[in-house]
Amino acid sequence: MAARAIFIGGTSSNAGKSWMTTAICAWLHGRGVRVAPFKAQTMSNHSYPCRGGGEIGRAQVAQAEACGLEPEPAMNPILLKPNGNGTSQVVLHGLVWRTLAPRDYYAAFDILVGEVQRAYDDLARRFDVVVIEGAGSVSELNLRPYDLVNLGLVTRLGVPWVLVADIERGGVIASIAGTVALLTHEERQLFRGFLVNKFRGDRTLFDGGRQLLEAQTGAPCLGVFPYAEDLRVDAEDSLAVERLARRPAPSGAAIAVVQFPRLSNATDLRLLDWAEWIAVRPADARRFDVVVLPGTKDTLGDLAWLKAQGLDGWIRAQHAAGATVVGICGGYQMLGETIADPLGVEAGGGSAAGLGLLPAATILTETKITRAIRATSPGGVIFPAYEIHMGVTTLRTPLPPFARLADGSADGARGDRVLGTYLHGALEDAALCAEVLGVPVTAAASKVDEHRALARWFGEHVEHPEAWLP
Repeated sequence: MAARAIFIGGTSSNAGKSWMTTAICAWLHGRGVRVAPFKAQTMSNHSYPCRGGGEIGRAQVAQAEACGLEPEPAMNPILLKPNGNGTSQVVLHGLVWRTLAPRDYYAAFDILVGEVQRAYDDLARRFDVVVIEGAGSVSELNLRPYDLVNLGLVTRLGVPWVLVADIERGGVIASIAGTVALLTHEERQLFRGFLVNKFRGDRTLFDGGRQLLEAQTGAPCLGVFPYAEDLRVDAEDSLAVERLARRPAPSGAAIAVVQFPRLSNATDLRLLDWAEWIAVRPADARRFDVVVLPGTKDTLGDLAWLKAQGLDGWIRAQHAAGATVVGICGGYQMLGETIADPLGVEAGGGSAAGLGLLPAATILTETKITRAIRATSPGGVIFPAYEIHMGVTTLRTPLPPFARLADGSADGARGDRVLGTYLHGALEDAALCAEVLGVPVTAAASKVDEHRALARWFGEHVEHPEAWLP
């Protein structure tokens, strides 16, 4: 028998669709339901390699974990990774398919809609419930002819759906009522209600608002959910990346993180919640203990941006003054002497001089490396990590590696207060993070505990919970 399904749509990007989908998955899983997540199309540079092969969006990985499942490409059949020149790398069923401009992508709709259906059918055969996440706003009327992921998917599958709105950004009544007013008859017939997310303070103050919305939309409010200050879910895109320090830096660990325009896998810095994100060269003379260059989808493009901002000289000055500079993936490539893209793998191709902090040269290649691994640091810390990159870095002079992989091969390099690695997720390990920084780092709660807390949060505030069970 095919699974039941519920679709979670939003009034906008970052309204809380990924968060709510993860919470529903965790809540259903906790009740013994065989549940799986599904997002037909994700646009994000935050991704993860599945252990069985293939690359999917990081949010769908978190949702799979909330279901007690190993992530797999069927959960996110299309992943769009923006290149920075108006094109995106299209990852289909976990593997690089093509690089396309938007018009060319829309022209491939007839091919892609069948691939989406195939992935959904695969999950629907194996699970009791499939929780489907939409993308952005469900009311992008100009994109309806090419809709793979929102209400076009809902009507093709004939599944019920709910709408999530973010009250914190303001205009929640207009966003919900306006969205419902734009629905077609078929979309309206499948609509089951709305959820108000990120409420701060006394929720009874919104009683009048929910009554107005229920009268205006003819649909029930399925819950007013408080802002979850202490819960954590991996972000899908850069709109949700926290860029402000949440607490004071520990002594000897003032950290700056370069905020690249095409930042990727910001989850690498999840434990460093006191770090300061730097997008322009600071005007003051502050000195940092550590400067981190994170991953990027467009290494040459973001290296050019770095130089235009004057941050290349600032990073060298911080290093000369005693800071340790850490580069992850694309950030590691920038630490070397040269980066070349002879095949035009990235947006513009070409070559450029790096920061010159490591005696290394990188050549970008068409072959994409995606794998989950385990590694061991020089200090003996064994940690999980993963690689997602299209490039080979060689050292002009030998240096100690950042870590040794399980197969005995070396990753990255450790120079004079300069560390480079291709290993995403390395600094998500508290012990390794403490080794690199030289200060204690608090470990994140276990994923199991996080998901249980998220399930409790949803269960305490959802209304009509019987509607969510098979």
